[in-house]
Parts: sequence; C-alpha cells; structure tokens
Amino acid sequence: MMKIEILGTGCAKCQKLEEIVRKASEELGLNAEIVKVKDVKEITNYGVMITPALAINGEVKLAGKVPSLDEVKKLLK
Repeated sequence: MMKIEILGTGCAKCQKLEEIVRKASEELGLNAEIVKVKDVKEITNYGVMITPALAINGEVKLAGKVPSLDEVKKLLK
C-alpha cells in the first residue's frame, strides 16, 4: 500500500493540498493511506522548511506550493 503524507500545520494551503491528493487518489483508484503530519518537528525531520509539502512512501516529492490535480496524479502514478 502506498503511504501519502501531507506535511503542514493545517493552514488553508495544506487543507487544499489534502483535498487535491484525496481526489487524485480516488480518481486513480489507488489503495493508499493518506496521513496528515502537523508536528513541526516531524515536518523538519523530512528536511521541509516550507509547507505545504507532499511525501510519498517517505520521500518528499513537493514542497512550498499547492499543485494542480494533474500534477498530483503524475506524482502518484
């Protein structure tokens, strides 16, 4: 199973990223666990200094912006 992590403290951009990730995952029919990581210490452990960020299976794929639905789908494939 794929593990998708949304790294962010819960700001509007972080919430938007989660919304897009859930939609992309659903449209692709993925069997994925989607987790929100809000702890600042945990986020910095990923080397992320600017949120929102997206990690797939422990690897940061995107940071500091809210991607489009198509961008997220490409990252998840």
